[in-house]
Amino acid sequence: MQKMTGGRTQVEIEGNSVGQVIDQLDETFPGFRVRLCTADGQLKPDIAVAVDGEVVVDGLRAAVGPHSEVHFLPALSGG
Repeated sequence: MQKMTGGRTQVEIEGNSVGQVIDQLDETFPGFRVRLCTADGQLKPDIAVAVDGEVVVDGLRAAVGPHSEVHFLPALSGG
């Protein structure tokens, strides 16, 4: 994702949910949504989201606080 942010490792974005954060990221860095979401607007199955160090299960609806850190990670699976 650093290529999309001009090489920055961190950006500050406002939003109350992961979905709002993605919307703001896409406004600031066009094409961000396509990297994270499917055509029908859902989080891609191969993307995991961590808010404040915890992987969230609520996807785009997951709450984000005013000082939260949000990370987008490749989802891991296996058994």
